[in-house]
Amino acid sequence: MAQSAVPATGASGITPISAKTLAPWAVFFGILMLVLLYFVGAEQGATALISGEGVHEWVHDGRHLLGFPCH
Repeated sequence: MAQSAVPATGASGITPISAKTLAPWAVFFGILMLVLLYFVGAEQGATALISGEGVHEWVHDGRHLLGFPCH
């Protein structure tokens, strides 16, 4: 019978990621999600930062899918 190449120690070889290493990425993606939520939920409304209807047309279907009113 053939020998397997897996070590018999039981160690998986996966190193854990510390919270200190993960924190900047979590903050970055959290801010990115808040910006995306703003553009889908509030842009082209009372607090519009960009003039015109371009942003509204790009996020229109997503706005309805997430339950934000826009009409």
